[in-house]
Amino acid sequence: MKILLLAPVLLLSTVTGCAQNKVTGQIGGPCEGCEAIFECPVPFNQLNWMDTLPDFKDAGRKMVITGIVYEADGKTPARNVVLYIYHTDQTGVYATKGNEKGWAKRHGYIRGWIRTGEDGRYAFYTLKPAAYPKERIPAHVHPVLKEADKTPYFIDEYLFDDDPLLTAEERRKQPLYGGSGIVQLSSKDGLLIANRDIFLGLHIPNYPNKKGL
Repeated sequence: MKILLLAPVLLLSTVTGCAQNKVTGQIGGPCEGCEAIFECPVPFNQLNWMDTLPDFKDAGRKMVITGIVYEADGKTPARNVVLYIYHTDQTGVYATKGNEKGWAKRHGYIRGWIRTGEDGRYAFYTLKPAAYPKERIPAHVHPVLKEADKTPYFIDEYLFDDDPLLTAEERRKQPLYGGSGIVQLSSKDGLLIANRDIFLGLHIPNYPNKKGL
């Protein structure tokens, strides 16, 4: 797949806690923190298909991750899917500024929201996160998905194929929710580039069938 290099888009950074359509019944099992997706800066229908996280302007290894979200058939692009992402800063902590509310107190301020368009595409610009200090957990980006008629659920974290902490054992442990989250980074003009396609419902526990549950 050809990677498109796009100009970073800056969205509103002030969390307003907009009300969204919440659906009862948990897909994907326990999902502590998934409700953070509702702390969006704007109503879902105003989100762009790409976002620039607040750390992108800071010093660090700049990165863009792109991909297509597909329906459960693995072929049809999925539109209007909201993707919430968050990750650590360059020291491996979920950085806060002291005025956070809700889940931002734990997830930090380095987070963003995206809504796929007709072609199912998404992209986000950020800095490559650091691993937790004094731990052996690979560096990662947390993703949460929200389909229009379903509760939000986790998919596999974005992991980096060249991470020395991503051992063979760690690779085997991945549940492959939504497909593999391990991405391969390339570099162009000082920007790290990766692609990850996402498949709705793939390996997701309690995921409704096509007729719904």
